[in-house]
Amino acid sequence: MTSVRLPLFPLNSVLFPGLVLPLNVFEARYRAMMRDLSAVPEDDRRFAVIAIRDGREVAATAQGMPDNTVPASDGPAAGFGDDPMQAFHTVGCIADAATIREKSSDDDTGYEVLATGTTRFRLLSVDASGPYLTGELEELEDDDGEGAGVLASGVVRAFRTYQKRLAWANERTLSSGQDLPADPSVLSYLVAAAAVLDVPAKQRLLEAPDTAARLAQELKLLRQESALLGKLPSLPAVDLTRQPTSPN
Repeated sequence: MTSVRLPLFPLNSVLFPGLVLPLNVFEARYRAMMRDLSAVPEDDRRFAVIAIRDGREVAATAQGMPDNTVPASDGPAAGFGDDPMQAFHTVGCIADAATIREKSSDDDTGYEVLATGTTRFRLLSVDASGPYLTGELEELEDDDGEGAGVLASGVVRAFRTYQKRLAWANERTLSSGQDLPADPSVLSYLVAAAAVLDVPAKQRLLEAPDTAARLAQELKLLRQESALLGKLPSLPAVDLTRQPTSPN
């Protein structure tokens, strides 16, 4: 088994391969990470995004995130307990930072980052000895699995129904003409990112052993969610085409 060590960026959300991730980086440990990434060639600015199981995206001492019940702390593992490995899910997604733009304020320098998910990984260990967390990762292959093509057709139909029900619940007009990808793997990740699901549900989709298994989960979830939406009068508006900016 081969592994790679990359900077580790924990989030309260799940990143999928092929999806765009905008980041507003202001905390010291993540600013240090982006400074280091800015110093390497543009085609090698990779970092590992992992969903938080139990912890905080922002240290307890960070401006705008006061928590008087948590002792003040700093450092690369602040907010993630004595064993950061236990604070994260074990499967994440490698991100490629296409843009790292420095921005200055009166107090300090932050970064606006635009990254894209590329490859799933399994987290093997976490190192907190540097200015930010790093992780030893095992990259995971994406296999189609059995029946991915047939399942993809079913997911497309179920997703269209889900979109219509969601637009109706939000009292919005569904924009037409948006084609879904034909590739089952790409489709599975797009649907996983676009569906309005909680982090544990999205994490289970990311961890699916192959594309067919992910599509099968999505087919079941989409049918359940569509049935539920048909019985609800309205829901908060969401945008299915964009990921929210994650402040860090």
